Amino acid sequence: METRILKAEGDALKEAAALIRKGEVVAFHTETVYGLGANAFSDEAVKSIFSLKGRPADNPLIVHVHQGYDIGKLLDGEPPYAKVLRRAFLPGPLTMVYPSKGKVSKFVSCGLPTLAIRVPSSPAAQAFLREADLPVAAPSANISKHVSPVTAQHVFDDFNGKIPLILDGGACTGGIESTVLDCTGTVPQILREGLVTREMIASVAGECGVYHAAVGEKPKSPGMAYKHYSPRCRTAYVKTFGEATSLYDEEETKGGKPCILCESGLISRLGGRCFLDLGASGEEMAQRLYALLRRAERTATLLIGIAPSMEGGVMAGVLNRLTRAFGGDV
Repeated sequence: METRILKAEGDALKEAAALIRKGEVVAFHTETVYGLGANAFSDEAVKSIFSLKGRPADNPLIVHVHQGYDIGKLLDGEPPYAKVLRRAFLPGPLTMVYPSKGKVSKFVSCGLPTLAIRVPSSPAAQAFLREADLPVAAPSANISKHVSPVTAQHVFDDFNGKIPLILDGGACTGGIESTVLDCTGTVPQILREGLVTREMIASVAGECGVYHAAVGEKPKSPGMAYKHYSPRCRTAYVKTFGEATSLYDEEETKGGKPCILCESGLISRLGGRCFLDLGASGEEMAQRLYALLRRAERTATLLIGIAPSMEGGVMAGVLNRLTRAFGGDV
């Protein structure tokens, strides 16, 4: 199969929508990461996503719709706070989990009685979803557990010859996946941190919890796996500058090619060591993280991450991705 990258406009959008309606899988741009989309009404199309990604069968998918789509057709009720949150944050990087009417394929939610719905703000995504005019199930467009893609080339690197079309909307500006919010109870609960923070949600809804999964529990949301978003090189995640430089020098002495991933404030202390600048703010770190992890796996034998000093807000999502990308806590 030939995999084409086409700019997300005009005839390419029509072709992508036609492929979706035929049961094919198409990659498309969102403001967070690229998605691997299929018709959410089709069992076979949804199953093909799991097969292409090598995704565990118990890891539910998110359904993407355009701004004008009537999500009431898919939901079995909606609490009042959810309507307020939709008005405040959508379109945008927020996925909301509702009780489901069971209208989409049962494979989307992996047997759960819920449905995760997202309205992306990316103009390219909105144009594609309006053209398709049906719910599009879409996880991130990467091989399972690999670093999520933030450019069309990243998608091509993972799926060349496996999907017919990648809609190129440019580099993703958000950089990490959407916040996933459980809206099935009396109080919203974050299942996965992202760019819409707990503080932002609480300021609108009045309160917001954070869900912590029990060991061995079936995932209620994408991105809850222990190791995820991982580069294809050896990694180490440390707390201090001294630990990082010691590991770096040890790897270099062995003839390896180490690289340090750290926040901007530490770079001046690295001397001549190879580094990747994660940024100086939560928003910068979110935007840069996946592109830097993809760059590191092409050049480094060992990537050493220094845990950022900042916490709170968007950093909750950044720290979550860093922990999972490096395979555990500091």
